[in-house]
Amino acid sequence: MHATVKSWLNKSREELDEIYQQADAGTIPSGDTRGTAILAGSWFSKLVAAFARLFAWQGKVFDIFADDGQSGILINKISPWSLTFIVAKVYRQPSWMDGKETIVIDYSKSSFFAKVIRDEIREIEPGVYLGKVWWGKTRILDFALTHTGKGQ
Repeated sequence: MHATVKSWLNKSREELDEIYQQADAGTIPSGDTRGTAILAGSWFSKLVAAFARLFAWQGKVFDIFADDGQSGILINKISPWSLTFIVAKVYRQPSWMDGKETIVIDYSKSSFFAKVIRDEIREIEPGVYLGKVWWGKTRILDFALTHTGKGQ
């Protein structure tokens, strides 16, 4: 696990929000990323992250196809076998958290199962992203993505 992401597992939700709010949107990832679920402020955050990584969600694969590099699609890697499911549109838009530009991962028109989910990510350092998961207008979870270097 990337050292920055590992440090986030010990932070409160407020501390993660501050990191997110101080960052610019950054570059939209291209290719494969490794995901880490973050249950902020929980004493068993590391256990949840390991369990989710092993059995549920491994990350996302981005395909940025717009000529300007500002939009595209992604597919989530799900299950211990990293099967690709749940497609989303990717584009820039103001964040629901603070109104500043963010990278939006929008499932509303591309996934029956996840249509009420919206992810937002910002690049905190090169190739390392902090994300917020929204269920409707309620924020439910934080997550991290680290670029693996595959598929750039």
